Amino acid sequence: MKIILRKDVDNLGDAGEVVNVKPGFGRNYLIPREFAYPATKGFLKVYEQEKKLHENKSARDLHKAQQLAGKLGNLSLEATVQVGEDDKVFGAVTAQDIAGLIAAKGYEIDKRDILLDEP
Repeated sequence: MKIILRKDVDNLGDAGEVVNVKPGFGRNYLIPREFAYPATKGFLKVYEQEKKLHENKSARDLHKAQQLAGKLGNLSLEATVQVGEDDKVFGAVTAQDIAGLIAAKGYEIDKRDILLDEP
């Protein structure tokens, strides 16, 4: 059975590829979980439309992120944390804490958009 992958699937292929799979795997697993479409002309058109929508959304999100990064570039934040003996910090400053500090300055950002190497 030929299918069009909607998402990257481990050991099978990347999104947009047309791959051959066993009929049961395609009908019972990939298609119901929206990992793939049957490879027909109609679904090729649907996939192309989805791809264009996704690219447009990604471009808008990137533009918004770049604008926000420009505004936040010179922003300074201070976090108050509890410390114990020998100035050891209890806990950590997390993405949620940083999002709260940024929100207090008047900018809206989701904690999932803040990437930290270490909390």
